[in-house]
Parts: sequence; C-alpha cells; structure tokens
Amino acid sequence: MNEIERIRHMSARELALFGMQDIAYIKRVSVNDVAVYAVHAADGTQIALLTDRDVAFATVRQHDLEPLSVH
Repeated sequence: MNEIERIRHMSARELALFGMQDIAYIKRVSVNDVAVYAVHAADGTQIALLTDRDVAFATVRQHDLEPLSVH
C-alpha cells in the first residue's frame, strides 16, 4: 500500500495523530476580550497563547514545527 492509500484508510485516531511531531496550528481567539493567538498540537491540545501572530509563528518554527493557520 502506498503512502496516499495508507492516509486514505486512516482511522479517526490515526488522523488526529498524523503530523503530531511536525505541525502546530495557530488560531486567533479572544481571551477576556483581548485577541490572542492560540497554538495547538495536531491532537488539539493547546500549547501556548501569544499576543502577536508573527511571534506565534516564529515560536512554533523555533521548536522545529511547521505552523499552520486555522481560520
């Protein structure tokens, strides 16, 4: 089975863990009426809250992860 076929047949759990070691998601959220940027692991676990989007992306990259923006 090639890589694409393997991905197509992943369970929900496997899909949630896919990229866990490589990707962090960044989403703008509101905390006490202040806009901040939440950084989440691939499984949805919140890692950090940062006040600046550029700093959030830089922080993720400093930890050898690929940042992805969530809208």
